[in-house]
Amino acid sequence: MTGLGPVVWPPEPIRTERLVLREPEARDRAAFIELLASPEVHTYLGGPRPHDELEREMPEVPERWPGSFVVELDGSMIGQILLRRAPEHHRPAAAGKADLGYLFLPRAWGFGYAAESCAAALEWLADVLPGEPVVLATQTANVGSMRLAAKLGFTEVERYQAWNAEQWLGVRSPVTPSG
Repeated sequence: MTGLGPVVWPPEPIRTERLVLREPEARDRAAFIELLASPEVHTYLGGPRPHDELEREMPEVPERWPGSFVVELDGSMIGQILLRRAPEHHRPAAAGKADLGYLFLPRAWGFGYAAESCAAALEWLADVLPGEPVVLATQTANVGSMRLAAKLGFTEVERYQAWNAEQWLGVRSPVTPSG
């Protein structure tokens, strides 16, 4: 995975009705460790990483690269939005396109934060890279992620087997201005 290309980074924080999307900071380190070590978060992502390993390896300021947004609620990190490009994606339909990923702490599930923050990140991407299609991959067993993909306007391109499970690949075509 690589960056998004010619985008100014970091952008000004993106504010929604309830959330702030911003660049990661040192104060987010503990939340990143919690996120990456969570068995619930990684149910469909190959399993969590060991907490002690993350403590040793996590840099002081985690995940600081173009396309990595912290999702903040009331001053605390509750999740992460990832926008990155996969030049040599394992699925030809996704190769070279921007790829949307997201992780949220279990205590933030069920409140619409993922939909709100992903929609804001997709709007930001449409502003900085007009006409850019976006892909999203998830396991078909991840019902919540499948529901979110549909809500965000992704349509199925294909289903395939990988990592011992059926995967779903969707694409969100660029929004074209009307008029």
